Amino acid sequence: MLEKTYRPKEVEAKHYAKWVESDAFKSDVESNAAPYTIMMPPPNVTGSLHMGHALTFTLQDILIRYQRMTGQDALWQPGSDHAGIATQMVVERQLAEQGMNRHDLGREKFLNRVWDWKAESGGTIVRQLRRLGASADWERERFTMDEGLSHAVRKVFVALHKQGLIYKDKRLVNWDPKLHTAISDLEVIQTETNGHLWHFRYPIENSDQYVVVATTRPETMLGDSGVAVHPEDERYRDLVGKHVILPLVGRRIPIVADDYADPETGSGAVKMTPAHDFNDFEVGRRHSLEMINIFDRDAKLNDEVPEKYRGMDRFDARKLVVADMEAAGLLEKVDDHPHTVPHGDRGGVPIEPWLTDQWYVDAETLAKPAIKAVEEGRTKFVPQQWENTYFEWMRNIQPWCISRQIWWGHQIPAWYGPDGTTFVEETEEAAQAAAEAHYGKTVELARDEDVLDTWFSSALWPFSTLGWPEETPELARYYPGDVLVTGFDIIFFWVARMMMMGLHFMEDVPFHTVYIHALVRDEHGQKMSKSKGNVIDPLDLIEKYSCDSLRFTLAAMAAPGRDIKMSESRVEGYRNFATKLWNAARFSLMNGAELDPAFDPRACKLQINRWIVGKVAQARLDLDKAFEAYRFNDAANVLYHFAWHEFCDWYLEFTKPVIGGEDETAAAETRAAVAWTLSQLLHLLHPIMPFISEELWETLSGDAGDPLIAAAWPDLGADMIDAEVTADIDWVIKVISEIRAIRAEMNVPPSSKANVLVCDAGETSRKRVAEQAEIIKGLARLEQFETRDEAAPKGCVQIVVDEATLALPLADLIDLDEERARLNREIEKIEGDIAKVDKKLANESFVSRAPAEVVAEQRARKEESLQSREKLTAALERLGSA
Repeated sequence: MLEKTYRPKEVEAKHYAKWVESDAFKSDVESNAAPYTIMMPPPNVTGSLHMGHALTFTLQDILIRYQRMTGQDALWQPGSDHAGIATQMVVERQLAEQGMNRHDLGREKFLNRVWDWKAESGGTIVRQLRRLGASADWERERFTMDEGLSHAVRKVFVALHKQGLIYKDKRLVNWDPKLHTAISDLEVIQTETNGHLWHFRYPIENSDQYVVVATTRPETMLGDSGVAVHPEDERYRDLVGKHVILPLVGRRIPIVADDYADPETGSGAVKMTPAHDFNDFEVGRRHSLEMINIFDRDAKLNDEVPEKYRGMDRFDARKLVVADMEAAGLLEKVDDHPHTVPHGDRGGVPIEPWLTDQWYVDAETLAKPAIKAVEEGRTKFVPQQWENTYFEWMRNIQPWCISRQIWWGHQIPAWYGPDGTTFVEETEEAAQAAAEAHYGKTVELARDEDVLDTWFSSALWPFSTLGWPEETPELARYYPGDVLVTGFDIIFFWVARMMMMGLHFMEDVPFHTVYIHALVRDEHGQKMSKSKGNVIDPLDLIEKYSCDSLRFTLAAMAAPGRDIKMSESRVEGYRNFATKLWNAARFSLMNGAELDPAFDPRACKLQINRWIVGKVAQARLDLDKAFEAYRFNDAANVLYHFAWHEFCDWYLEFTKPVIGGEDETAAAETRAAVAWTLSQLLHLLHPIMPFISEELWETLSGDAGDPLIAAAWPDLGADMIDAEVTADIDWVIKVISEIRAIRAEMNVPPSSKANVLVCDAGETSRKRVAEQAEIIKGLARLEQFETRDEAAPKGCVQIVVDEATLALPLADLIDLDEERARLNREIEKIEGDIAKVDKKLANESFVSRAPAEVVAEQRARKEESLQSREKLTAALERLGSA
């Protein structure tokens, strides 16, 4: 027998251990079942579980458990990412505490320290995923720097280089002056800053005129090599082709015509610093402007600038440049100018667009097949509108910078000869052989010290984890995958790059569906951040309310295209759902519900049992549709409605008099039907709520069945739904619900038994009244429930259900005048509340200045008040006829 109280912490640890011990999560490459594959987006080895992780991994686990139960050979491929910069920083901080840095150790010893840290402390998030109930095939866990994946990385790099698709070039990158490395766009945070816009006068050569340009970064003017104006801007048409003299430097720079210059912005003239601005870089290439790099790796000014500025920090140089321009009479004005400044997410300092030699992938060439694959529907996005984002990025793709100036990562397999000749090979031995063939003798080679962008190895994840470049059975069976579940923020950084690499090396898409889930925000719709203090820790919620409660909350709120507003109260609410389920199971078992192997749900005689059998079958059909369409919220709603309302609230209530009655045949069928219904509900719940469903199933089934994780998905068809019985019992539920609502609205005391007359009833309603009167009388607390041929008498509250009118005489049960007065008082109070909110919302100052969540709260409060007034008004109108 079940304990009175559900103890989730004990149950979760017990069953997870059992699942692991029984190899319940394992895929089987030799299985005859159809394969089903999900590649786990590899979390950073430095990471810990946050709410975004909880969402994406819960949704993946729901799909894997569902497909496993439907008979698929399900592989959920797990692993973690080496997270180059993040991991290196962890170990560098440890060294700093000892008064050391990585250069004190040298590359080899430093990397040994990182591997030691990974062995001891890395993988925390993987342990936390187990706490979330993740049923990944853990024995297949991979790491982006294990030997197999490293081999794949080297092979891909060398192959792309030999095909001319990887090359070295001097271009602008996001440079982190603190970490001394290029970083990706995803590692750049745009920070709102209250800055200034300085307007400088640039003298036109051989003239007393000047051109005014504006900049938020005055120090970069020392690297200017041109001024751009729009070709159709009449103000500057005669100046195109002429030159200005760059102040403070004296350099002669051209005025060029380019569409990038916006005539409506500022003066319409734009200073060009091609070596320190991404837009200027493209303009500079179009017009062959000089690329003048004025910063060193610390973002200090170098020897390309006048001597007085050399060695200065960029922000100190800014102040001096402004002062010097003002002293020269060339500062026209300064405007306050709020704008965004890009910062490195790890280093925390403003990044610098910096001209440097880096390794690049020809992404434009690789993107073409990836674009075509989505256009042809070989890979679909759900929701579909994310295809537009994918296409926008892919059709405007730039060369992909893949080199990083750190030590932890896949070191680039390139070696340089004495004269700088590059040899790209998979091994040092192969590079040495190539060098000897080139020089005709043995020479000393120096390996490129850079490592690859983490996204490079992650782009190979769908096939490198399966053993590529070897032709393994796993690769043949599980590639391509079925679905990738991820957030929209890495469609470009990860999804698109997996598409490019998969199509290039496997000649097939890496997955057939990309499901893009929403963001998890706080209850007010704000993005979670430590600085705001609104971060919700999923592990805290699991500890407090249970893993199943958190998983069900995330599924229930995962509506397509809508961000999740997470609040602890929602998780608490679904904890109450788990408690309701536990109590219902306990009640059923205490009343003799036992699984009967001979029970045939299709052979039920009693109407109420045939009704619940049909509801179980309908729930299964609805769940299949929801899972196949990736509508997790619909799946959760189906389960919630069926479990809470149809099973707990109605079916168990309907069966009490039968189980306790004198007809043993009816009681036996009903006990078996209750047990069967509970067992099917637990099967259907398992993908979303694996722990409580497994625990209840263990008690219900005893030694009679496999654990739920290995059980088959219920085989229930539409033929089990009796439409007539369903309509009859649904009518009974509607009648009881309406009567209960009226009693509550009218303050009818619970102990008072009312009479209900069914007037204007058709043949179907008359039949239902005759058959169901007793159960309706019992559950609606009625003295009488009978049909009348004449119209409803005066003095009754009336409800229309289908074609019949239910008449409730209330004069003998309540003081009608007092009830009218009470309802009027309630309506008057609510109207006062609505007027107060309307006054606030009509105040333009309040709406524009108050935080968005406060305004939204006021609007929600008004909507609730309007709904309450509507209900009270309806109740008052009903009393009008009584």
